[in-house]
Amino acid sequence: MELYPLHVFLTVATEKSFSRAADKLLRTQPAVSLAVQRLEMELGERLIDRSGKELILTDAGGAVLEYARRFQNLELELGNALSELRDKSSGRLTIGANESTTLYLLRHIQRYRELYPRVKVQVRRSLSSKIPGELLDGNLELGVISYDPGDERIQSKVIYTDAIALVVSPRHRLAHRKHVALSELASETFIAHNVTSPYRDVVIRNFQTHKVPLHMEVEMPTIETIRKLVQNGQGVAFLPRMCVEQEIEQKLLCEVRVTEMNVERKIRLVYPTRRALSHAARAFLELLG
Repeated sequence: MELYPLHVFLTVATEKSFSRAADKLLRTQPAVSLAVQRLEMELGERLIDRSGKELILTDAGGAVLEYARRFQNLELELGNALSELRDKSSGRLTIGANESTTLYLLRHIQRYRELYPRVKVQVRRSLSSKIPGELLDGNLELGVISYDPGDERIQSKVIYTDAIALVVSPRHRLAHRKHVALSELASETFIAHNVTSPYRDVVIRNFQTHKVPLHMEVEMPTIETIRKLVQNGQGVAFLPRMCVEQEIEQKLLCEVRVTEMNVERKIRLVYPTRRALSHAARAFLELLG
């Protein structure tokens, strides 16, 4: 099987349009349609349902799309490998991280770029729970997560220990307290992150264990929006401390320690155990020590 028809099909599926795919590939629309038809004939399966106005993949099309993405990633890996053979300071580094762990990476990426300015660094925002699977599928080279993946196919290295912090507005009634008991939070409005994580579960379990009501009246998609709402006095929140250190130093937020909650948050660099890392990825590992 030639890879070009797969590349054409991947572009059509991604763009959800034959005409947009043709523009992107610098080909005519009939040429793109013919390439997809030949791929369908070769596989003996219809990949695209052409009966409606919208472009919809069949079940077979969905399966082929996943493999087409893997072939594309392998092609990128080949390009990286050949580039590194010619010049060990060049190549690409792709890291998966969620919103909070991306903040931790910033200072390390700055140092890395100073040492290896010709390496293209791409940090993809990913759900933490999906990163191990993306590593195994070859979509990422490295990942940063805040839990032990518990998979022998994934190598895990603790690179930072964070904590979960209760933050309140400087105008909040608890702002000048150093410590509070969990029971004192029964009447508070909590602004929660609506992304499932091990630390969200830890907070919920702690409140349940101590039989304290947890009023998560507001849920937001990003840590940035949660910070702003807390600063504006709309509620309180449990957030990774490394995400609010600057605001605490600038007195935009106040941290109050909760007696019953001393929760450490270990940040881990993860990568496939059996797949060889590129020079760029190994250099990043060495940088982190």
